[in-house]
Amino acid sequence: MAFLLMEEVGKPSDPETETPAEHTEDEQRVQMIPVTEIRRNPAQPRRNFEEEALLSLAASIRRHGILQPLVVRKLPLGGYELIAGERRLRAAVLCGIREVPCLLRQSGEDESAELAIIENLQRRDLDMFEEASAIAALCARYEMTQEEIGRRLSVSQSYIANKLRLLRLSEEAQALIIKGHLTERHARAVLRLPEEKRLPALRHMAEEQMNVSAAERYVERLLEEKKPKPRHTGVIKDIRIFYNSLDRAVRLVKESGIGIRSERRENDDSIEVIIHINKKQEA
Repeated sequence: MAFLLMEEVGKPSDPETETPAEHTEDEQRVQMIPVTEIRRNPAQPRRNFEEEALLSLAASIRRHGILQPLVVRKLPLGGYELIAGERRLRAAVLCGIREVPCLLRQSGEDESAELAIIENLQRRDLDMFEEASAIAALCARYEMTQEEIGRRLSVSQSYIANKLRLLRLSEEAQALIIKGHLTERHARAVLRLPEEKRLPALRHMAEEQMNVSAAERYVERLLEEKKPKPRHTGVIKDIRIFYNSLDRAVRLVKESGIGIRSERRENDDSIEVIIHINKKQEA
């Protein structure tokens, strides 16, 4: 039976489904495994599976079958855990297919989870927040640095850092960005705002269908509104007038022959002006 997977056309080969020489004979042989014996990988980073895309893939599989096998590992207590190919598995179930072609990978639980994450990241078909969450999982669970993840994915460290910054947005903000079809640049622009300003800004961007340039200008206007305005300039001017008037008064008193002097002290929240007048005046 010939298998064909339409979702892979035009994409680079999947390193997790290749069969290098060091793999065992079982790993190199395609095995037909019942879909009921395959469980999803708990480390799967994809959260959203678009129904329309799955139905399209299912129709393609129904016509042509599956060429690129799924990758699974055998579980100690029986059954299999999926490493790569969840969209294919879901589409096969929609088709009513009972068995799917699989390559058996000799992997432990940690390696299986890591491979599932890396496989999805390499395909670059996760949404921005799924990708950010997957990268964060590699950093936390497998203690991989941003540089190491960048090397695995052939991207820069700054690319990884920008992805992780997206997770500073609340789940509600993330959902609004996806629902409003806003881009990653929209998301990064909103991150410049304080937390309480982000949701209203995102709603406005989505409602107005702002492009990135318009959204960035909008954020700049919001930030300008937030800047504190100069305060008490009039008060400072009045205080200077008071000082000048006081100095003139002291000078006039002194010229009349009365012993007088003024002293000024500045505290954290006040200014003290002390005037000393001699009780005994010169004859």
